[in-house]
This record gives sequence, structure tokens and C-alpha cells, in this order.
Amino acid sequence: MTGISTASVAKLGKGDNITTDILVKICEALNCDITEIMELVDE
Repeated sequence: MTGISTASVAKLGKGDNITTDILVKICEALNCDITEIMELVDE
């Protein structure tokens, strides 16, 4: 549905960094805003 690779999905599952392009593709597929799928957490 998103057209993102399985490697990117694996990175998401591990909590690794991904590009904003991947986040945009997810938002387009879900018809949502980026603030609905991510949050910034202080380390």
C-alpha cells in the first residue's frame, strides 16, 4: 500500500531512524498528518 521496502518496515519495528520520505509515504497511504504517526521524545 505504501510502496516502502521491507527493510524500512524492519527499521520501524526496531525503532531505528528512517527518512522523512518514508514517513510521508505512510501518511499518504493512511491519509493522515505526520503528527498522527510520530512524536519527538527527549533522550
